[in-house]
Amino acid sequence: MSSINDNLRELISEYIELNDAEWQHFSSKLRCKEVRKNEIVMSEGSLATDIYFVASGIMRTYFTNESGEEKTFHFSIENTFAADYESFLNGTQSKYSIQALEPTQLVLMSAETLRDAYKTLREGQKLGRIIAEKYFFLWSDVIQDIYMLAPLARYENMKRKFPGILQRVTQHYIASYLNITPVHLSRLKRTKL
Repeated sequence: MSSINDNLRELISEYIELNDAEWQHFSSKLRCKEVRKNEIVMSEGSLATDIYFVASGIMRTYFTNESGEEKTFHFSIENTFAADYESFLNGTQSKYSIQALEPTQLVLMSAETLRDAYKTLREGQKLGRIIAEKYFFLWSDVIQDIYMLAPLARYENMKRKFPGILQRVTQHYIASYLNITPVHLSRLKRTKL
């Protein structure tokens, strides 16, 4: 747990300054959870009650379209966050599901913990703002990639954003993330060899 806490503190320290007393108070409100491969930690239609910090493992955020097909929206790898932030902040039903693609260790931050951080951390409001900004940029990147880039450029961006993903995630989920078919993904991979 201490190495997980150290990693989380290091990540949060990239956003805000925290003294030892603030970190002690804040980290005491976090919860740890281990999830199995393929376990769903949040389902579409449920209320997002936590932000998930991925200490180890990989998660995918996905939705189901009108045809019943799952579409991967995002991957969260070590030392990043996963959440449906809109549902988390607004208390509305989630439009996404979040699934572990490997055995995964998570640190959970509840809405109550985030509200407490707003009040008790000198830069708590800044932390909330930066998390929201990160999610805005994530959305913007996904939309720009889909609408402005060719599949090969999206493939290269994915490999840069998620190092080692080709060895960790099935071709089906990667193709879904790139908004192409698995056959098209195979062709892209062959051209890059």
